[in-house]
Amino acid sequence: MSSHPISRFDVPALKDLPDDIRSRIEAVQEKSGFIPNVFLTLARRPDEFRAFFAYHDALMEKPGNLTKAEREMIVVATSAANECQYCVIAHGAILRIRAKNPLVADQIAVNYRKADITDRQKAMLAFAMEVALHSQAVNDADLADLREHGFSDDDIWDIAAIAAFFGMSNRLANVTNMRPNDEFYMMGRG
Repeated sequence: MSSHPISRFDVPALKDLPDDIRSRIEAVQEKSGFIPNVFLTLARRPDEFRAFFAYHDALMEKPGNLTKAEREMIVVATSAANECQYCVIAHGAILRIRAKNPLVADQIAVNYRKADITDRQKAMLAFAMEVALHSQAVNDADLADLREHGFSDDDIWDIAAIAAFFGMSNRLANVTNMRPNDEFYMMGRG
C-alpha cells in the first residue's frame, strides 16, 4: 500500500468532521471497504464538500437515458484529457464494475475512438471532449449529431454537465495532488 500523503493539504480526522459528513464517509467505507481519498481531501471544507457531492449525486446517480456506466465513461474520457490521475483511476474502477468489463476503462482513458464501445457512445464521448476542451466551439451541429444518435435534450445537458463538473473536479484533484487509493487499481479487473 502507498505511504504517500493523499493530499498536499491537511486532511481532517474523521472524528473531527460534522456528523452529516462523517456519516456519509462511514457509509461509503462500509459499502466499499475503504474511504476514497476524495472524501477525506474535500472534507476539509464542509460546505463545499456538501455542495460538491450534492451536484455529483444529481449528475451521476439519477435515472435516465444515460446508463451509470455511460456517465462513468464521460468522467474517464474527460479526466484523461485533463490529466487527472485520481479521477481516471477511481472512476475507471467504477466504470469497470458498472460496465462489467475489465478492459473498457483503460481503452477509453487512452483513446475512446478505438475503445470497444458503440458508435452512440463514441458520439457521446466526442461531445463530452468538446465540452471539456473547447466548450466555446460547441454549436448546433454538435447537438444535431447527438440527436441523430438518439440523445434527448436532457441527455445532451447531462453529458455537458458531467464533463463540466468533472473539469472542476479534475482541477481540484490536480491542485491538491490527490492520490488514488491503492484499492482502485484492481477493482473490476477480475
